[in-house]
Amino acid sequence: MMDYYALEMQGAVLDRTKTLGCGGGRNACELLKKYPSAKVTALDYSALSVEKAKEYNKNMIASGRCKVVQGNVAELPFADGSFELATAFETVYFWPGIEKCFAGVCRVLKTGGTFLICNESDGMDETSLKFEKIIDGMKCYTAKQLENALRSAGFGEVRSVHHPKNPWITMIARK
Repeated sequence: MMDYYALEMQGAVLDRTKTLGCGGGRNACELLKKYPSAKVTALDYSALSVEKAKEYNKNMIASGRCKVVQGNVAELPFADGSFELATAFETVYFWPGIEKCFAGVCRVLKTGGTFLICNESDGMDETSLKFEKIIDGMKCYTAKQLENALRSAGFGEVRSVHHPKNPWITMIARK
């Protein structure tokens, strides 16, 4: 889904993928490949995911380009204005109190920073809504719900891209 929006980036990235974070670290690795001068900080709630992401990105960690930390998206352990880009791939479904979490992301972004959300559910597809009913804490959001939450959290410019055939959505928000 990242192909829908070309991101020009210099400096640091806050990468969150999968359940409350970076998961196994693949998206952090892809960002490091795509942006060879960037530094990536990947965060996940799960100690196991952090361990897996560290193993997957061990060469980039050794080179000083990648850092993997355990933390909670509801209380981001980063200073204000630390990052130019924050990403959330297939994870906001599980964030507790989405507006509060988005406000935290907005806080850690620099002025003009970008928050990219990629979901394989548009909050209306039957399959995802079925999972929402059986997975505790899961919430599938529509593009409009995400847009409203992002604006409430302090993002000024918000746009969405919906895949023409699949229920995939990408949200791009600028601080």
